[in-house]
Amino acid sequence: MAANSEPGAPFLQYHEPGIVEILTIVSFFTFLWLASYISAKVIRAGIIGPIVVGIIYGEPLANILHTQWQETFLSLGYIGLILIIFEGGLTARLDLLRANLWLSLCAASTGVVFPIGLSYLLLYLGFGYGAVETFIIGAALSATSLGTTFAVIASASKTVDLGQTRVGAILVSAAVIDDVTGLVMSSVIHDLGSISGRDDVNLGWLIGRPIVASAAMAILTPALSKYVLAPVFRRYIERRFAKFDHISNMALMILVLCAFIAIAAYAGTSVLFGAFLAGSFLTYLPSKHPEGPFMVLDREEGEREKHKSPTFVHTFEYYCLDFQQYMLEPLFFASIGFAIPFLDLWTGSAVWHGIVYTLLMLVGKLIVGFWIPAWSACTKPQMLAQTGDIPLDEENSTASSDGRGEGNELSRQTTRQAAVGASIYPGLLLGMAMVARGEIGLLIVEIGYNNTPYVSRAGFLTAIWAILLNTILGPVAVGLLISRKGEAIGRGAWGLVPKRSETEGSRD
Repeated sequence: MAANSEPGAPFLQYHEPGIVEILTIVSFFTFLWLASYISAKVIRAGIIGPIVVGIIYGEPLANILHTQWQETFLSLGYIGLILIIFEGGLTARLDLLRANLWLSLCAASTGVVFPIGLSYLLLYLGFGYGAVETFIIGAALSATSLGTTFAVIASASKTVDLGQTRVGAILVSAAVIDDVTGLVMSSVIHDLGSISGRDDVNLGWLIGRPIVASAAMAILTPALSKYVLAPVFRRYIERRFAKFDHISNMALMILVLCAFIAIAAYAGTSVLFGAFLAGSFLTYLPSKHPEGPFMVLDREEGEREKHKSPTFVHTFEYYCLDFQQYMLEPLFFASIGFAIPFLDLWTGSAVWHGIVYTLLMLVGKLIVGFWIPAWSACTKPQMLAQTGDIPLDEENSTASSDGRGEGNELSRQTTRQAAVGASIYPGLLLGMAMVARGEIGLLIVEIGYNNTPYVSRAGFLTAIWAILLNTILGPVAVGLLISRKGEAIGRGAWGLVPKRSETEGSRD
């Protein structure tokens, strides 16, 4: 093909890619899909395979892919991560999120405080790392991988739809809070690197800006949705909007998602938090009245009836889900593999420091699951009966008691024991699902290592070990638990919760 002879011409010269490049890309995507399928079948964690393929094809090992390809795949993978979070917001049960907010806050706080505190015990007091270095590494391990969390929820849907369970709602809320907290700390750490040695910096605003921005978005989004945007949409737009079905849905989804992530980025908080809020906003927007255009039994009804429309979830599943699941999501997890310095991990000190720290960080997130049994144990017996935290026979036993004497006390103890026993596996599920660190942990520790003078190479490798192993062990443990106890969790007190009737929903 003839090349353009004019230097600096304002267009890209078209060249047919070589056969080696074509086969390399084809093999990369083939192994991504194959590895994802095998790891999902064998160890119940489909995210592990793409990470391994990313390590092999990327710079950590064989470096088969060109650097610009890896950078492109990283960007595409991050778009996949945004879509994963956006889908999570679309499918989240807002009623369950509200009902379990305080428990989610307790779980999220534990998931942040314990990893940082345990890091100081081991890294600062035990291994002699610096105080600021320990904080940065602890901050990296305090973040829960939101993308991995939603991927785990999606992979478990064949056994139990975790998105419709109480424990799933607590998991999503706690993971979102931990993720936002981690990204706030990453912003602070990044700015600390740029201001080291300077005295003319407002440290309070530096730390406070992302916190204020996150809190403002979390408060203003539901308030504006409920009192301004949703009423306007339902009264003036919804009926006309529904005539165009998927086209209007897709246009609004793109606009809302881009608006929310742009606002989040420029305000100084996480674009992933913005993506989750965008999905939640679209879920709340349509009317919940049975006669509303978006109240349909399935996608086909919305497409068939002129006065009805498919929901935003239907449109996402129809147009985006396959591309996200089989292309962008594997690219995201492969990009995690690109960022792991695999060969540098295999020194004696790095291995044993990393493994010991991994076990400690495993405990630091598993302990989050303790809140569910504790919550059941501390709830009054009457409340346990109302919320379904005890079996029916125990509820009847409690109800039949006259409220006096030793028999009533025994009934209360039995009720509490039943509630705590029913909460053990949901608690394990919550703790295990919070273990994976993934992209946010890598982002924080790499910012600390590359942009600040505080993190040493030894500390960086120790953190990488813990992030990598926890990202593998957490989803594997969740997959095994769900395969064995998923149905029992779904039927239990912390399991599936029926949606309220649409007439109730219309009052929101």
